[in-house]
Amino acid sequence: MNKRAFIIVMDSVGCGSAPLSYKYNDEGANTLSHIAASTNGIKLDTLEKMGIGNLTDILGVNKNNDTIASYGKMDELSNGKDTMTGHWEFMGIETKKPFLTFTDTGFPSELIEKLEKETGHKIIGNYAASGTEILKVLGEEHIKTGAMIVYTSSDSVLQIAAHEKYFGLEELYRVSKIAREICMDEKYLVGRVISRPFIGEDKNSFIRTPNRHDYALSPTDVTVLDSLKNNNYDVISVGKINDIFNTKGITKAYKSVSNDNGMDITIDIAKTDFNGLCFVNLVDFDALYGHRRDPIGYKKALEEFDLKLKELLNYLKDDDLLIITADHGNDPTWRGTDHTREYVPLLVYSKNSKPTNLGIRNTFADIGATIAEMFNVTQPKIGKSFLKEISYE
Repeated sequence: MNKRAFIIVMDSVGCGSAPLSYKYNDEGANTLSHIAASTNGIKLDTLEKMGIGNLTDILGVNKNNDTIASYGKMDELSNGKDTMTGHWEFMGIETKKPFLTFTDTGFPSELIEKLEKETGHKIIGNYAASGTEILKVLGEEHIKTGAMIVYTSSDSVLQIAAHEKYFGLEELYRVSKIAREICMDEKYLVGRVISRPFIGEDKNSFIRTPNRHDYALSPTDVTVLDSLKNNNYDVISVGKINDIFNTKGITKAYKSVSNDNGMDITIDIAKTDFNGLCFVNLVDFDALYGHRRDPIGYKKALEEFDLKLKELLNYLKDDDLLIITADHGNDPTWRGTDHTREYVPLLVYSKNSKPTNLGIRNTFADIGATIAEMFNVTQPKIGKSFLKEISYE
């Protein structure tokens, strides 16, 4: 009989300050609580039944003494608060040296000069920006001059935006590969270089296309995903999971264009008889609402996810394991536009498990350890499985 596990990462849905939040100037941040408080409350019926209201105060969401899922929250062991650090830790890697970010300063002039020389293109931009807003500012200049738009964010990324028609998709991919090689230097070591193609004729019509491509670092050690794949289990990625792990340990990958689309893909996968792990990232919470400091949009996205989650539960088998979590916070009421270092939720649902309070976990890697125990593969170097804690046995 096939075993199936699902991990859904609500990208950036943190649930309150953690012990080291002060080191990141994030003491007091609380993504879930502050979204609800600033928007007159939030309706999350399915997540409430699972126990999310027991993790922090959320206006509109009640605490629940009779949950359908086990619940707790997790602290991050690694240094950092970015996407790759969090996801890699889920699967057993502690990142001791955080990836470089250039949010406040832009990239060093020597990097820009080297990139211009090796690609043959001039560069405009070189600051932290919203990917859609920078197109409005620099897109027309890019078309006129052929200069590449280079920018970053609060993540450890170097992003290159270029027009599919006037610059060319293959040329964008070529220069992005060059940027990845340059950024292997320790002075510029970013987690990802991202190609950001767009179309349109002027600042009012520019839109990004689905032909984004990430050039990521590979995980620094073997992960639970590798162990699953090496033991012939399915490892199905939805959303940017495949990019975050640079394809390592993935057997099948689905791109998604939105949270809803990601959940629809996951629901379709749940209707199949796969044997292994379905690993999902829902990035809209972070990219569209957290970084853009939009609590109203964030609230709506959470409520829409809650409805999709209810639908997904209808397709889970008795022995399936569903884990819902986040990789960091991104409090849309907080100063700046950066991620926030917070606890993240841990909600664990299975029809054949015993709902229990899982408390505060010391590392995100408890998820990977639990998956490894479920499938009887090699345990990660960090993390403690909670499988027995939710078992009736």
